Amino acid sequence: IEDKNELKTNTLKAAVVFFALGMDPDKSTFWVQSDVPQVTELTWLLSSMASVGLMERSTSYKDKIDKGLTPHMGLFSYPILMAADILLYGSDIVPVGKDQKQHLEITRDIANRFNNIYGEVLVIPKPDINQETMLVPGTDGQKMSKSYGNTIPIFAEESEIKKTVMSIVTDSAGINEPKDKDTPLYKIYSLFLNDEQKEILSDRYETPGLRYGDVKKELLEKIYEYISPYREKREYLLKNTDYVRQALHQGKEKASIVANDYIQKIRKSMGIAY
Repeated sequence: IEDKNELKTNTLKAAVVFFALGMDPDKSTFWVQSDVPQVTELTWLLSSMASVGLMERSTSYKDKIDKGLTPHMGLFSYPILMAADILLYGSDIVPVGKDQKQHLEITRDIANRFNNIYGEVLVIPKPDINQETMLVPGTDGQKMSKSYGNTIPIFAEESEIKKTVMSIVTDSAGINEPKDKDTPLYKIYSLFLNDEQKEILSDRYETPGLRYGDVKKELLEKIYEYISPYREKREYLLKNTDYVRQALHQGKEKASIVANDYIQKIRKSMGIAY
């Protein structure tokens, strides 16, 4: 985003969404990345630990280029920024989706190389991947991503949510044929169900007579039911942004204490602090 006002607005709205969905600033440290500039310094320092070949092997980078995104250094070196974001705070366990596993492996490679040269300064993080939600499918079957235009906008107008859900890609199986469960509609619907409900849906997919249109309508109702309290909380926070700003400032202060400690250790180990 090149429009500074749009970026500023989107940053605040993104924070509102996190708080609306349950982020508790008293139990978690939540801040805006750019509010802790030490991450930028560490990104630069770690760039000498990361080879061009390592960056070129990033499947996320190659995938985005294949999708038509304009290549630039910010996109190319993003895994180093992610590494700095993790290593600056001594993170030992990092919850990630399946698509981010490689980025964490790159982080581990960079940290190991740093430690081999400068001593055991950086914590080597391990991934924590939830097998059930490690890759949330989009409406077209690819991983759900805003850049792919395949998300379900849960905070949009209900008419837009309905249009999106009703457009989820399905196959051409006849009404009396078993339906394919390896599809985005089945996988997305399953995310809103408990184990017993998933079994019922699975049986329905194997039983003749199932109509995709009916399943989409059911999914739509599930989505409305599930997100209703979060939508209400979001609307409240959008009208009370002082709470959001204060919480972000609180997070900045807490994160900066840890970041200062680690950046000093890193500087000293590299011989650039005196």
